[in-house]
Amino acid sequence: MFYFITLVSVMFAGHLGKLQLAAANLAMSWASATGLAVVIGLSGALEALCGQAFGAREYGMLGKYLQASCLISLLASLLISLLWFFSEPVLISLLHQDAEASKLSVVFMKLFIPGLVAFGILQNVLRFLQTQSAVVVPFIFSFISLGLHIGLTYYLVHFTPLGFRGVPLAASISFCLSLLMFAIYILRSKKFESTWEGFSLASFSHVPTVLRLGLPGAAVEW
Repeated sequence: MFYFITLVSVMFAGHLGKLQLAAANLAMSWASATGLAVVIGLSGALEALCGQAFGAREYGMLGKYLQASCLISLLASLLISLLWFFSEPVLISLLHQDAEASKLSVVFMKLFIPGLVAFGILQNVLRFLQTQSAVVVPFIFSFISLGLHIGLTYYLVHFTPLGFRGVPLAASISFCLSLLMFAIYILRSKKFESTWEGFSLASFSHVPTVLRLGLPGAAVEW
């Protein structure tokens, strides 16, 4: 359902015109190749680390690994956002894409940067939950997020002056709201009292371990 959010965004852009459809397709293709795939791969380290810690009943380590992986995803998102800001010459000169579509696609990606950050952290949270066999609530949340995204995108595109810009903005807001729902769920549910013990500076010491497993995953996804 989370992947449908990006698909819905392209569909809404397509209703605005051929140029907008081309720009949204180009933006999401470039964003997926250079950003979404990378943060998905980086979060893969949690499948091994959290699974091992949970099996060994070292429950507190799950939260520390999660924080370390979120930090890595945040730093990666910031670096990727710099690439997106200066993607126009790459798309036009190197990849020989249409100039107008390329310019509009960069506008799309700039507004989608908050969504990238939220999406990267969300991938870590999902793996944190899956390790503990918490899948029903995330499944429900994914449907809620998609429904909210459809309504929000329709409103921003058709009832505000944003037009095309409302599409990536709605995607960013939807991913941020999704992350907020999961954060509240983890913080308020007693099920995660032993695996989430709050923010800890000790999580920084686990960054090299998470990064060592996450980089190969990012390379495979890319």
